[in-house]
Amino acid sequence: MEKIDKKAIPHHIAIIMDGNRRWADKRDLDANKGHEEGARNLDRIVERCKELGVKNLTVYTLSTENWRKRTTKEVAGIFDLLLRIVKEKKEDYEKEGIKLFVLGNFQAFPRRVARAISEMLKIVLKNERIKVNLALNYGGRDEIVRAIKEIIKEGVPADKVNEELVSKHLYTNGQPDPDLIIRTGGEVRLSNFLLWQLSYSELYFTDTLWPDFGPKELDRAILEYQRRQRRFGK
Repeated sequence: MEKIDKKAIPHHIAIIMDGNRRWADKRDLDANKGHEEGARNLDRIVERCKELGVKNLTVYTLSTENWRKRTTKEVAGIFDLLLRIVKEKKEDYEKEGIKLFVLGNFQAFPRRVARAISEMLKIVLKNERIKVNLALNYGGRDEIVRAIKEIIKEGVPADKVNEELVSKHLYTNGQPDPDLIIRTGGEVRLSNFLLWQLSYSELYFTDTLWPDFGPKELDRAILEYQRRQRRFGK
């Protein structure tokens, strides 16, 4: 969209991709068809972020709670989809400068899935254009507890513990905190997503289901972000 100020693009956008199953239900399709369409839409959003110059994109792919509560069939379908994406997109991502990271304990997944993801993460890019973080088996509270445990194991004295130290022990170490958090699907909550990192992020909620949240919808969210005055608690 022509109104977007290219000099004020968010450095880091985080998205709660909600609505895949409802999108499928509306069309009398299996839930995994919704996840497949959601994955195709993620490709469109990553491409648009690259065009705009967004350097970091974090997407809530599979929460710890969702993995435990969804049906065996649906979870198996999600794992198969992950495997397919890794295999099909590996060379494309390398050519296009898309560096993948994972937030969460993906090693708890079936061995074939964890192995494929590990191989994808080893790719070193010559021309990195965007970092894409996939939150897999992820929970915000769990991430903070994990960071605290690591700090304790390192024997850091209590008076040396500060925000900077905690941030260095999070999955997003080395990346800026999100400027903008988007949630699709009509729900208005954070659902245990990036609880530490989103302290001063701008929030954007939309009723649009994730598979329908295309590049134009992303542009609208960025336009709304650019209309706001960020205060960072001041």
